[in-house]
Amino acid sequence: MNAAASMQAKADTIVLVGCGHMGSAMLRGWLARDAARRFLVIEPEGAPGALAQAAEIAWHRAAEELPTDLVPDAVVFAVKPQIIDQVVPAYRSWVTPRTLFVSIAAGTTIAGIARHLGEDAAIIRCMPNTPAAIGRAITVACPNPRVGAAQRLLCDALLAAIGDSAWVEDEALMDAVTAVSGSGPAYVFLLIEALAEAGARAGLPGDLALRLARETVAGSGALARLSPDTPARLRENVTSPGGTTRAALDVLMAPHGLPELLERAVAAATARSRALAN
Repeated sequence: MNAAASMQAKADTIVLVGCGHMGSAMLRGWLARDAARRFLVIEPEGAPGALAQAAEIAWHRAAEELPTDLVPDAVVFAVKPQIIDQVVPAYRSWVTPRTLFVSIAAGTTIAGIARHLGEDAAIIRCMPNTPAAIGRAITVACPNPRVGAAQRLLCDALLAAIGDSAWVEDEALMDAVTAVSGSGPAYVFLLIEALAEAGARAGLPGDLALRLARETVAGSGALARLSPDTPARLRENVTSPGGTTRAALDVLMAPHGLPELLERAVAAATARSRALAN
């Protein structure tokens, strides 16, 4: 958690709309950090697993079940983007200067949310990623002009429950954010798959090849995160002239190699994110 988030006063009421994989990861983090006095969760399928018994959580199947006089500190939309347009209008009556609306629905623009809530709503669009499940997400947040300083701090505190966070003021950047970090875990998982398969084809037992690939990627990522050196320097530290790593990198860094493939992949994901935006 950053310093600003740690200074945020405890919220009174947080409403979570949707408690799937990402929503439940956030909720577990909020409970662990004692982020609010109470949590109201809208989940049509009911309470999932161990969260069902948490005393701080009131479970509801529809927005209509919530108290009519409720003025929450934040409403977090954690539903699939395909249903966001059906879900959001039910919360329009809650638009007040106090209430912050946070959306983690991929591809859903601030304008798309405001179309249902009105122009007075304080809205933050967020793009987390799946390492939220273990508290290691990186989330980028983009606010509209209605979001105040205290609401930014509240958002920081809410996002700290699932990992690190950063801010951008230009919403157009969110498509590239989606392509790099939102979709990025899939690229890393593919790397693990491909590295394990290559190891198996080189003669390693399949289970050992997978273990080596998984732990090598995990350990290298942790080193890159904690080391003061740049990724380029860390790569150079592993690479001896004329050695085995150099031979492999000569393939990976050749024309049309890994850097170009990743550039094309990110460009394709960015273009698709723009096409899906509403």
